[in-house]
Amino acid sequence: MTVLKDIIAAVVETKGADFKLQNLKIREPRQDEVLIKIVATGMCHTDVIIRDQYYPVPLPVVLGHEGSGIVEAVGPAVKNLKVGDHVVLSYGHCGECAQCTSGSPAYCIDFYNRNFSGADIDGQMAICNHHGDGIHDHFFAQSSFSTYALSRENNAIKVSKAAPLEYLGPLGCGIQTGAGAVINAMKVTPASSFVLWGTGAVGLSALLAAKICGASTIIAVDIVNSRLELAQELGATHTINSKDTDPVARIKEITQGGANFALESTGRPEILKQGIDALGLQGKLAIVGAPPLGTTAEFDVNDLMLGGKSIMGVVEGNGSPKKFIPELVELYLQGKFPFDKLVKFYAFDEINQAVADSKSGITLKPIIRIAS
Repeated sequence: MTVLKDIIAAVVETKGADFKLQNLKIREPRQDEVLIKIVATGMCHTDVIIRDQYYPVPLPVVLGHEGSGIVEAVGPAVKNLKVGDHVVLSYGHCGECAQCTSGSPAYCIDFYNRNFSGADIDGQMAICNHHGDGIHDHFFAQSSFSTYALSRENNAIKVSKAAPLEYLGPLGCGIQTGAGAVINAMKVTPASSFVLWGTGAVGLSALLAAKICGASTIIAVDIVNSRLELAQELGATHTINSKDTDPVARIKEITQGGANFALESTGRPEILKQGIDALGLQGKLAIVGAPPLGTTAEFDVNDLMLGGKSIMGVVEGNGSPKKFIPELVELYLQGKFPFDKLVKFYAFDEINQAVADSKSGITLKPIIRIAS
C-alpha cells in the first residue's frame, strides 16, 4: 500500500494565474527516488514562463526546480544517498543515453519528457489532492515549490554541510547555467574579453565565472542602471546602458574590434543579433535566454562565416551537475564565487511577490524559504 505524506505546495491552476498554496499529498519514494524535505527553492525565469505557458506543461501543476533540502527517505534502489544528506536538486535525465554517459546529461535524449511532461516517465503523478486527484508534478524531476519533493538519485546532488543550504538551490539551474556557459561551454580564456547581454542572475553568474577564468575585459550590457552598478561591483570593467549608447559600437571600441566571448541571456532576438555583431574574429556567443517556442532570429550570414564566429545553444551550463555543483559550492566557500550577492529571500506565502519583484527587476534571484 502506498503511503501518502501531507505537504503544502504552490500550485498554478491556469495560464498566468498566481501561485496558490494548497494542502496536498505526496507518495513515498520508489526504486531510485529520494524524498527531500525542501529548505528553500530559487525562483527561476523558467518557472514564470511555464506558468505563462511558453512551453505547454500541463496544468494544474506544482513548479519549482531550484530546490535545496535534506534527504528524508530513500527508495530501495538508492545507492549513494542516505537520510540526512544535504542536497541540491537539479534537472532530470535518464543517465543511460549516449549524451548522459558521455558527460552531457543536459542533452539527454529524454530531457523534455523528464522535465516538462508534468508526470514521471510512466505518465504518473506523485502529488494528489485529498480527493485523490492527481496534480501535475515532476517539473525538472522535482517540483520543489513544496514542503517535500521527490527526486531521482541522479538529480539530487550531495553537497557539503559546511555551506548554507538555503542559498544553494539556484545552483541547480540558473546559477550553473550562467557559470557553466562560461566555464564548460565557451571555455573563456585568461586575458580575454567577455560581454554579458543582460545582467540578471544568469548573466551575473556568468560574470563571476568569467572572473574565475581570468577574463581581463568584462563588459555588462543592460538598460537598468542599478543592475549595471551591481555588475561593476562584482567585477565588470565596463558597463553599457543600451538605451543611451550603441552597444555594438561601444563594445568594438573597448575591445579594439570585437569581443572574444559573449553570453546572451535576455531571450530577445534583436539582442542576439547585436551580440553576434559585437563579436570579434573567431568570437563565441552562448545563448541561454529562452523565448517562446518557435522564436526565430536574423543575422548576417557572411559576417558570421567570414568572421569565423560561433553561436552555441547552452542548456544548464553544459556540465555534469554531480561534478559541477559541488565545484561551485567549493568556489563559494573559498570566497571566489559570491553568488549570494544576487539573492533575496521570501517566505513561502510571499511567492507571488517574489515573482513580481523578479519581473520588475527589483530582485535578481528570489529564493523562497520553504521550511519554517
